[in-house]
Amino acid sequence: MKRFAGWVLSAPATVLVVVFLVLPVAATIAATFIEPAGIIAPYQAFFSSGFRRTVLWRTLEISLITTVISLFVGFLTAYVVARSPGRIKSLLIIAAVFPLLTGVVVRSFAWLIILGRNGILNNFLVWLGVTDQPFAMLYTQWSVIAAMVYLFVPLMILTLVGVLENIPDDVIQASASLGASPAATFRQVIFPLAVPGLIVGAVLVFTGSFTAYATPQLLGGERQMVMGTLMYQRAMVAFDWTGASTIAAIMVVVTIAVVLFMTRVARRLNPMAT
Repeated sequence: MKRFAGWVLSAPATVLVVVFLVLPVAATIAATFIEPAGIIAPYQAFFSSGFRRTVLWRTLEISLITTVISLFVGFLTAYVVARSPGRIKSLLIIAAVFPLLTGVVVRSFAWLIILGRNGILNNFLVWLGVTDQPFAMLYTQWSVIAAMVYLFVPLMILTLVGVLENIPDDVIQASASLGASPAATFRQVIFPLAVPGLIVGAVLVFTGSFTAYATPQLLGGERQMVMGTLMYQRAMVAFDWTGASTIAAIMVVVTIAVVLFMTRVARRLNPMAT
């Protein structure tokens, strides 16, 4: 009886996941294989278009750059938070979580105010005398990346803080007592033990960036179209549901492939990572 207790307890959640996640995704992908023109005709049409290939590559580029920057910033911040005293640690965690209390659209609109031609950053640069004319910062790839990093760094910090807190101080002190430099301690002790958190954080940031819609739409517009905005355009503007399903299927496959690749690389860095 105990053998089946776990299955019984997890059955309701499993049914909900299958009904509301697995089946809709499977139906979306299956819809791309029933075209009269051929099973792979929608995919041939997608990859034969230079514009759509460019959108796919741009989305991958934005997602990977966002992930790398978020890993760097999030790891450094999480390390400081994890090594801070109790009360200060609580305040720092609250500060990291606070942006998550605001909706994605609101935070994206904040970047419109910051990066606009008459925005805070341009006015500040003009006031400093760096430039006489405002820079065109909006509707560029880097404006989208900046907003994405701002959106996802809190998730990275929260993911890594718990992992770094569980690294015993005795291990770090033992490394130093054996003559290891701070750089060697980081490379051979801290980083390998933090790899599981890095895996989870990288997956969360990449999947969130790759499938994002609101932020690229507001800050990138038509000039910096990504897969999410392209899928919306095909479904809600052109009413090309097969084309939208094809884009969704490609996004699912690419996301799974990149996640598996990240996991494989992480296991090479740390054989104990799971």
